[in-house]
Amino acid sequence: MILETIKENPFLLAPMAGISDIAFRTFMRGLDASVVTTELVSANGLQHKSERTKRLMKICEQEQPVGIQIFGEDLDALAYTAKECEQMGASFVDLNFGCPVNKVVKKGAGSAVLKDLKFLTEILKTVKGAVKIPVTIKVRTGWNEETKNAHAVSNIAFNEGITWMAIHGRTRAQAYNGKADWEYIKDVYQKSSLPIIGNGDLTSAELAVSKVEGSYCDAVMIGRGALKNPWIFKESIAKNNNQIFNKETSVLPLIKALYDEYLNHFEEKIAMLQVKKFGSWFSAGYPHSAQFRQKLFSAKDPEFLWDTILEYFSELNLHQQSDTSHEAFLMGGHG
Repeated sequence: MILETIKENPFLLAPMAGISDIAFRTFMRGLDASVVTTELVSANGLQHKSERTKRLMKICEQEQPVGIQIFGEDLDALAYTAKECEQMGASFVDLNFGCPVNKVVKKGAGSAVLKDLKFLTEILKTVKGAVKIPVTIKVRTGWNEETKNAHAVSNIAFNEGITWMAIHGRTRAQAYNGKADWEYIKDVYQKSSLPIIGNGDLTSAELAVSKVEGSYCDAVMIGRGALKNPWIFKESIAKNNNQIFNKETSVLPLIKALYDEYLNHFEEKIAMLQVKKFGSWFSAGYPHSAQFRQKLFSAKDPEFLWDTILEYFSELNLHQQSDTSHEAFLMGGHG
């Protein structure tokens, strides 16, 4: 089913730490994002009954098909968590072998697994054997430039019955610096028997469509591009079908819809915080956005928050947005 979904709509929402919660995923599904995935979840945390981990795993029917992304270095914990994902109604389990964060790789998880393909194979066998739902993986091109090995990982994943492999086009050593290596992704795709999803630097619909049309991969994952342009999935679908996309004249209805989605799942304090974050991302590249962000984060109550949002976005010309794809506050949180 999920492979059919990405054939119909090859523009997926990338999992982003601190961002891809249930409200945001449901909101983006409403804006025509294809398959969505949770932010990464610690298998060790769930096995130790962490309430925070359970909250991260929360999914709902409105966002299906949705996968739960897990990471860890303990085989028993990974198997246990994968089974929990299945019981919770996830459409698939996604194994993270891409996270570059020190506290993850120091334990031998995330992108550290790319240094030990024998262990990676054991993880795939263990998790695949624990569940009946599809298992997918997200990787980087390799640990560093000298040890790029996504070709080998793709072969292993195919042999172990993995459904697809998503590749972030940077090594672990690069973290989020430099440019994603799409030529490498394309080379893996052309030689792989496994469906390949490309990820990295897709900050516009034009870029996303160019990777699909240029046979770089079967589908793409869009992360921070959706943070400054919430219509990016609708726009990508239209361009991919040679149709004209007419962007809305105001982002205000979307911000309100996002706020309401957060209130459906979280308390008002969390909803306000998230709207501040997304309001600041949506403003990226527009005139006076820095001053707007400063005022936005000073808001202490919903009334002042909405007055600030209305004041800024009401008069905004949505065609005035400049490229801010390399601003630091838009770079973090992706594996």
